[in-house]
Amino acid sequence: MTETPSSRAFEVRHVQVARAVFAAIAAVMITFSSDHSAAVGLAVFSGFTLATSLVHFAAAWLVYPAGSRWPSVLLGLLSAAAGMAAGIPPWRTTTLFFVVVVAWAVLTGIVELIAGIRGVRGGAASIPSRTEARDALITGAITLVFAVATVVVSPEYSLTYTIDEAGTFELTGTIIAVGVLGFYTAIVAVHLGIAGASPRPRTSPAETAAHDRAAEQKGADA
Repeated sequence: MTETPSSRAFEVRHVQVARAVFAAIAAVMITFSSDHSAAVGLAVFSGFTLATSLVHFAAAWLVYPAGSRWPSVLLGLLSAAAGMAAGIPPWRTTTLFFVVVVAWAVLTGIVELIAGIRGVRGGAASIPSRTEARDALITGAITLVFAVATVVVSPEYSLTYTIDEAGTFELTGTIIAVGVLGFYTAIVAVHLGIAGASPRPRTSPAETAAHDRAAEQKGADA
C-alpha cells in the first residue's frame, strides 16, 4: 500500500514548524542580548544551524521519498559544516562571522531556490508538493537577500555617538551584521511558521500531478 503524505506521522508541515521554532529561538536570543559581538553572533548562529541540520537530516529520512531527498541532505550537510565551524570558541572572530554566515546563506539559499524552482515546474527529482516548493523558493530568496545584506555591511565600519545622560556608544559593522542575522531568523520563523500552520491538500503528489496534467490537456483542447 502506498503511503500518502497525509498519512505520514512526520510531515512537511512538521519540518517547517521545527525550522521556524529554531529560527525564532535564534531571533529572540539576538534581540534580547545586549552583546552583539562576533562571538555571541557566531554562538547563536552555530546553535541555529546545527539544530536546523538535524531537522533536514530527519526530513530526508522520514518525509521525502527516494529521488526527492537531495535538497534536505545537502542543506543538512551545509548547515552542519557551518555550525561546527562557528561552534569553535577560539575561531569566533569578526572575519569568521562574515565568511561563514555569508557562505552558508549563499549556498543554502541557492539550494532551496533551485529545489523550489524545480518543484514548481514539476521536474524530476524535485520537491513533490508544489505548495512546499513555493515555500522553499521563498525561503531561498529570503536567505539570498540576507547574504547580500550581510555583504553590504562593512566589518570595518565604526560610528561613535553620545546620548545625553546615557553615555558614549559605538556602533560597528559587526553589531549591524549580528542584528541583520536576528532580523533574518525572525522573518524565516514567521514565514515557515505560517507555512507549517497553513491547510494542506489531502491528495498525494501523484494525484496532484495527474490533476495538473488533466487541466493542462483540457486547456489545450479548448
